[in-house]
Amino acid sequence: MAVRIQTRPESSWELKVPEYFNFTTDVIDRWAKVQPDVWGLWCVNAATGAEQKFTFQQLSGLSARAANVFHSAGVQRGDRVLIMMPRVPQWWIAMLGLIRLGAVPVPGTLLLTPRDVAYRIQAAKISAVIANADGVAKLGGFDGVRLAVGEAPSGWIDFDAQLRAADMRFQAEPTRSDDPGIIYFTSATAGDPKMVLHTQVSYGLGHRLTGGLWLDCKPGEMHWNISDLGWGKAAWSSFYGPWQMGACVFALDVRGKFDSAQTLDTLAHFPINTWCAPPTALRLIVRQDLSRWKFPKLRHCVTAGEPLNPEVFKLWRDATGLTLYEAYGQTETVALIGNFRSLGHEVRPGSMGKPMPGFTVALLDDDLNEVSAGQEGEIAVRVKPHRPVGLFHEYWLNPGEMAKQLRGDWYLTGDRAVRDADGYFYFVGRKDDVIKSSGYRIGPFEVESVLLEHPAVLDAAVVGKPDEVRGQIVKAFVIPRPEAVAGDDLKRTLQQHCKQTAAPYKYPREIEFVKELPQTISGKTRRVELRNRPVAKSRG
Repeated sequence: MAVRIQTRPESSWELKVPEYFNFTTDVIDRWAKVQPDVWGLWCVNAATGAEQKFTFQQLSGLSARAANVFHSAGVQRGDRVLIMMPRVPQWWIAMLGLIRLGAVPVPGTLLLTPRDVAYRIQAAKISAVIANADGVAKLGGFDGVRLAVGEAPSGWIDFDAQLRAADMRFQAEPTRSDDPGIIYFTSATAGDPKMVLHTQVSYGLGHRLTGGLWLDCKPGEMHWNISDLGWGKAAWSSFYGPWQMGACVFALDVRGKFDSAQTLDTLAHFPINTWCAPPTALRLIVRQDLSRWKFPKLRHCVTAGEPLNPEVFKLWRDATGLTLYEAYGQTETVALIGNFRSLGHEVRPGSMGKPMPGFTVALLDDDLNEVSAGQEGEIAVRVKPHRPVGLFHEYWLNPGEMAKQLRGDWYLTGDRAVRDADGYFYFVGRKDDVIKSSGYRIGPFEVESVLLEHPAVLDAAVVGKPDEVRGQIVKAFVIPRPEAVAGDDLKRTLQQHCKQTAAPYKYPREIEFVKELPQTISGKTRRVELRNRPVAKSRG
């Protein structure tokens, strides 16, 4: 496989796409030869403390066994296979086995409802399912190939038993680089999720940039991504990215709500070198007394999924001395914009960073013209005359959506940002989330960040609310800290805080205190749901 990557200068980072590519055979099998005894996967059960560790050589053998299990069960090359499991080794082994076979994994989170599962099975034309007991309970009348991890109900194949008995040798026809590789359903802040189809190389090879430049993973080191396995961030940071670089993937199998203290305990206890956490988790983590923990092995921290609030960035760095390196991308892409340590980029709090080498990223107006520095525009990726390796193939079975997002020479992301004179990008919001009030355009992220600076605020989300006079007003949904008294006095205090910290026209004229914020399965705030809530009585 001819893959060439150079580290200096930025313009020389390049991915050479071979005619044939398969992540399991070209990456995992290669590491199994280069560093056979190095740990490739380290899984910990949070409830029992039990650990399971696998070398790259073991992963290579287990993936061949898994491919034999799937093939014997009737799974064929090109079949879509829904995979629903917690953070247990079988998830990674099954993923590698399916890829080796040439089948197409369709990862799903266990947070999906039976209705969500049924929709995915029908939409993706699922041929087989592999799931643990929690996933099995949501399958209903599915009559395709059924494999169970753990106790296998009647009519289900016992994956674990079959894996132990399977042959370690598996030979399949090589997969072409443009063969289907993986399908993810978008997390959908509005409307039904779309099916994002990646080829064997668009994620499998493209995430070499993510792993090398943003995650900064190195052979023999250990990387931990705390995100759920059912959405695209797992592909970025729990699978393709770290393994492209020969790093060990660490996983903590934890059930229930996110526990920030448990996360910090894990970081302190295990030899984790690089770490990825979404801003939704970091906002809770920095509210802990961080002086209680030391992280002797941790050297590099990254975040993505939503914009990182500058206040969170500052609190983490002040307490730990570690910088949070933010990046921006989508399920449809690898990291598109980022703060890249290995390229020597200066990290500017509040900025997503600069474009990833190999991508031409611009901000466009409605007529697809590039806007000037300081002006707001839609983030777009140039796809002509050369389509970047790390861009998805298509919205599967949805040509209408493809026509909307691929216009002229560009892929349009639907996200809006501003670029400064030095080429740094600053997120404004989803196209539908930008608030238009009295002629002003207001990005909800900026107001949310100002609210989070106040010591009484644990979390916040901002939306536009229709108003007869102003068109829209800024409305904030605020989760107060436990010791704060939620009432009119606090509303006035927060409004005054916003007027003094941000431009006066951006302050929330309406504030509603809530116990939690609605989120997608990937942890993003569902602002569409907040916009559709009944009108609150209080008004500032």
